[in-house]
Amino acid sequence: MDENIRRKIEALLDAHRIMTVATLRPDGWPQATTVGYVNEGLLLYFLCGLDSQKAANLARDDRVSLTIDHDTPDIMRITGLSMAARATPVRDRSEAERILGLLPGKYPAQTTPLPMPMPTPDQVRIFRVEPVVISVLDYSQGFGHTDLVRC
Repeated sequence: MDENIRRKIEALLDAHRIMTVATLRPDGWPQATTVGYVNEGLLLYFLCGLDSQKAANLARDDRVSLTIDHDTPDIMRITGLSMAARATPVRDRSEAERILGLLPGKYPAQTTPLPMPMPTPDQVRIFRVEPVVISVLDYSQGFGHTDLVRC
């Protein structure tokens, strides 16, 4: 992967904290859900309920599609990412604790304490998302401009 495009992808990942992730339901229909995430380089992590539909979907099929973007009043400033990726559960407790410890860092403006304690690795399912194909959207380079990157 070209180093400039890698830096651009990582900058977009670092600048955001919410993504829409689509998994496949048992009936074949996609299910899109908004989740918070943290990233380490190109690896993304999100959590969900132990018995959530997302967790059940991913137990059957680890393929996901996701988008990361934001609203802008200027159409030519649209930027974002979409990915085809594989999502696997984090089973190592020390990795899970480390990821949970990264989450508050995505919300530096949070000045009031959460109304409940942060969940423990036993209370949530944490998924590691490894990109397979990334589409980098950047309208500043032309209307609808995308760079397709295989990982």
